[in-house]
Amino acid sequence: MSEHKKINELIDIKKEKLNKLLENDINPFPHSFNKTHSIEDIIDKEDTLAEQDVEISTSGRVVSIRNMGKAAFLNIQGEFQRIQCYLSNKNTNLDDEEYLTLMDNLDIGDIIGVKGLMFYTKTKEYSIRITGFKILSKSIRPLPNLKEKDGEVFNSFEDKELRYRHRHLDFITNPDRKNIFFKRHKIINGFRKFLNDNNYIEAETPVLQPIYGGANARPFTTHHHTLDEKLYLRIAVELYLKRLIIGGFEKVYEISKNFRNEGMDKNHNPEFTMLEFYQAYADVYDVMDLTENMIREVASSISKDTFLFDDKSIDFSKPFNKITLNELFEKEFGIKNILFNESELRNIANKLSLGEDLEYGNLVDKIFSNSIEPKLIDPTFVLDFPKAISPLSKIKRDQDEDIVERFELFIGGMEIANAFTELNDPIDQRERFESQEKLKEKGDDEAQVLDEDFLSAMEIGMPPTGGVGIGIDRLTMILTGQKSIKDVIFFPAMRKIKN
Repeated sequence: MSEHKKINELIDIKKEKLNKLLENDINPFPHSFNKTHSIEDIIDKEDTLAEQDVEISTSGRVVSIRNMGKAAFLNIQGEFQRIQCYLSNKNTNLDDEEYLTLMDNLDIGDIIGVKGLMFYTKTKEYSIRITGFKILSKSIRPLPNLKEKDGEVFNSFEDKELRYRHRHLDFITNPDRKNIFFKRHKIINGFRKFLNDNNYIEAETPVLQPIYGGANARPFTTHHHTLDEKLYLRIAVELYLKRLIIGGFEKVYEISKNFRNEGMDKNHNPEFTMLEFYQAYADVYDVMDLTENMIREVASSISKDTFLFDDKSIDFSKPFNKITLNELFEKEFGIKNILFNESELRNIANKLSLGEDLEYGNLVDKIFSNSIEPKLIDPTFVLDFPKAISPLSKIKRDQDEDIVERFELFIGGMEIANAFTELNDPIDQRERFESQEKLKEKGDDEAQVLDEDFLSAMEIGMPPTGGVGIGIDRLTMILTGQKSIKDVIFFPAMRKIKN
């Protein structure tokens, strides 16, 4: 028998049970249930509740049933934990017929509400002696691969692709994985609290934009029928937050969904979450200190300072490393000032088979990503980037015109944050955008576009500003020990299954 046919037969059986409940005037989908305790609360207050002999009410999904006629043992699953329930018609206000109707038509997967008293079984298992119960939602589709032995439920829903495609089943059969997302929630709230406490205000900027900008990336496009205009899903919120700085807000941030129409791998998802914040009258060094303090505080809130990521220990309690991009290139390849020696860079790119005829920016990026980035495990600020690959950053003061005030933060071999002393000279900014436009004309789909509206805003006058973008998903990977970005996104992008 095929798996599909087997599932359909089980669905038919479950529907028959649903109809029997309805025939006996039992509503299998009531509107609400008055719950006094969660299962987690009950387990946490074990000794107290067992001693008090006070009736509690709780609810959960049935994950195992041991039916012994006029008595049964059930295990029900809450958010994270499960608890045993003892059910007997002697202890409830149900007559024999009602009891048997409910039990005959109760299935694994059903959600039930129970009332009862806490007690210890003869085997010293903390349990609920049910005095009343009702079905809150009748399950008509079987749970995947559940196996029961000696009252324990085991699951084999471990195929990652299935887990990503069916998150609801993943969390039902593997409730421990929900803890990853509770930590993600805590991380995001930690950032929000830190910035709010430092007098930043949270902004909301357009997701649909007439001109995309703020990063080097290929956008998703759409069409607005009423306006009859082509629009883009945002790739970054930078240029809109800078408009707010120009408008007189001195500290702003946004936790945003961004969209980039580019490759997918363990570190990339086309839809991802970023934190960006900007502070007027600050520079890259001011926001670097704030970034370090903020990430350290958020990491500590997860309950520890040292994290194991990809079998490597990362300590957030120590001061973050600081090194220039040129120093990293010199250290890696043993050639003085190699970052600005294009011919040497091309020789290295050829040796690494990274491609020919790369523009300087792509040349630097590919060599760095291939040879250096994976080695930056401990939190490391990489400073002083070439102007050619930093179109929104201010020239480094008292230095060569080719260097800008920028840092990227790397942790666990991944880029986690990017920051600038923001360029606020509208004439220079226009020239940088025009250079990017030329790259786009040459076929660079990720080059930035010239945004006249933003330039017009800059011409009003933008104060000195420091700004940072932090990848929430990647940082969550590190703080929860997950090797793929799909494991920290509720519903990651997946290729459509072809029939």
